[in-house]
Parts: sequence; C-alpha cells; structure tokens
Amino acid sequence: MTIKDVISKIEKRINIAQAEDYDNIGLLCGLPDRNVSGVLVCHDALENVVDEAILKNCNLIVCFHPIIFSGLKSLTGKNYVERAVLKALENKIAIYAIHTAWDNDFFGVNAGICNILGVKNLKILQPKKNNLKQLNVYVPQEYSENVREALFAAKAGNIGFYDECSFTTKGAGTFRPIEGSVPFSGEQNIRENADEVMISVIFEAFKQHQIVSAMKNAHPYEEVAHQIISLDNENHYSGLGMYGELETEMDEVDFLKLVKQKFNIEIIKHSEFTGKKIKRVGVLGGSGASGIKSALLNKCDAYLTGDLKYHDYFSAESKMLLCDIGHYESEQFVSEQLFEILSQNFSTFAVLKSSEKTNPVNYFI
Repeated sequence: MTIKDVISKIEKRINIAQAEDYDNIGLLCGLPDRNVSGVLVCHDALENVVDEAILKNCNLIVCFHPIIFSGLKSLTGKNYVERAVLKALENKIAIYAIHTAWDNDFFGVNAGICNILGVKNLKILQPKKNNLKQLNVYVPQEYSENVREALFAAKAGNIGFYDECSFTTKGAGTFRPIEGSVPFSGEQNIRENADEVMISVIFEAFKQHQIVSAMKNAHPYEEVAHQIISLDNENHYSGLGMYGELETEMDEVDFLKLVKQKFNIEIIKHSEFTGKKIKRVGVLGGSGASGIKSALLNKCDAYLTGDLKYHDYFSAESKMLLCDIGHYESEQFVSEQLFEILSQNFSTFAVLKSSEKTNPVNYFI
C-alpha cells in the first residue's frame, strides 16, 4: 500500500475540505507513490519524533499540528522546523498533517474534550458558513430515480446525521431541438412537451464536481437543465468548538476539580467566579479566545480552552467562567483519536503512537 492510499482512507473519514483557509494541512513532504512500511501517529512532527519514526521503521508520520505552517524559503537546518523536515526527507519519511480539518469535525478535537468531561447533547459552537449549496435539476419523470440514486451515491443530500435527503416537484417542461442538437426525444425545430420533475438536494461545496459529474452521467438529456445556488445556511455539523450540558450541574470549584482530574493537570487559569452553577459547558481546543463571544451567546456557564490573554478574561463579563487549561493540554488526546482511526483501517503494516513528548510548556510547581 502506498502513502497516497493511506491518505485516501484518512480523507474518507476526515473531510479535509472543512479545514480553515489559513491552515497548511495534507501531505507536507514526501513522495505519495512510495510504499508504506509503517505509520507513526503524533501531535507534532518534531525532530525527536522523526528519530522515533526512523527507529521504528515508519516512513509516514501522521500528525495533528503541521510542522510547516508559514512558507519555507530555504532548508538549511537553521531552526527546529527545518531540522525536522530535512531529517524526514533525508530518511525518505513523509509527513501528513490534519489540524483544523479535525478541529472542525463534529467527531473531532472538541467532541473529544466533551467526551472526557461527560458533556452531552453536543452542538457546534461556531458553525461554518457559506459552504453549503443547493442543486436543482430537471429530469424526465421516468428517469428521476436513476438520477436521484446517482446524486446520493455522489454524497449529495447528506444533512447532519441523515443522508439521501431530497425534494421532488412535478411539472411540465418544454424544449425545441435546433440545428446541431442530438435530442434524446423529439425532432429538430419542433417544440417538445415533457412530463418532468425537479429534484433538489443540498451538498457541501467541496463535493460540487463529483455531484455534477454524477448527475450528468445519469441524466438522459444532451443538455442538462440545472441550477446551483449558494446558501447562507450555517452548517451545524462542521465548525470550531462545541457546547453541551453536564449530566448534573455543579458549583464552580467542583467543576475546576473535575477538569484538573480528567485532563491530569495541576494548574487552571480562570476568570473570577460568577457564583452560578455549571451546567452548560463550551469548549474549543487549542487557541480559543475567538469562541468566547459565541459561548456567551449560547449561554454557557463555563468555557474551556487554551492560550487566553490578559484582556480575554474581562470579556466573560462576570457571566461565564473562563478556563484556560493550556493549548497542548486541551488537545492531548488527539493523537489517540487519530491512532484509533488508522488502526481500524490498516492491518497490513504497523500503526504506532509516538511516545515522544512534544508539549513545549513546562511548569514549576
């Protein structure tokens, strides 16, 4: 099996099109046609992780954070990024990163945080916008089921935890074939009347090419009458952060003790106590100051994230408990999530989880 075969299976499970535009995900270095000897899963593909991959005969590293984030202008080994990438290239090791594609996944980073805390009834905190479209296509009634099945096979009509969603409207169509046409029915220069239906489906924008191609292949007409409309609807199953409810409300001190225990941490920075019970909890793994406003709008009693700055704590407005548990600490289980996904899909070569420490922050207690 090649590296690109492994990547294809990963991307069938994790939609990389939902990554943020600024992010640098996917295959960062290495040849995609090279056969895989083993996969090492890690949080950050640092030089010590590359050393571990060499030792364990793994020529593909699947990491969460991309080691190459801003543009590289040279590779001379002058910093930790260049040293890691150079060592990987010299030893024919490929590096693949998933980052915000997994941050935005409904079952990704933030679902993992919620599962650890026992938060239920999960919803996306900051749903992605402007990535949904609607297709309307006109089809002869007797061919409508063929076209509908082709659209569903191409993953049109997937809405949240439902698939094969569509709406059909019956009507009467007209057309007149003119010179140069090869009509499915009717004769040139004579107007034709047809019993047709309009099939409507919603889809994510990144699927457009495959869906339109499937529609045209299944459609009997030479010219397929269709419309594609960009929607303003939010995608409530993809986006940054999550919120939900604890099974039992608790006071703020007990909540902080729960977080310390579940995440195995000694220190939590937090805003002033509000005096309210904690029931609804918002989370955003990594650097999550951008989610404070959304957590307030969704009436969260507590918001858990990392990398908060001094002035961020004022923005809680004494209405919500802000908790900074650290960037790495909020994402510490991600490599386990990725390891489980890969282990379920591959059995012909070793899939290993890195034992190397990559958290750059240490505490003197």
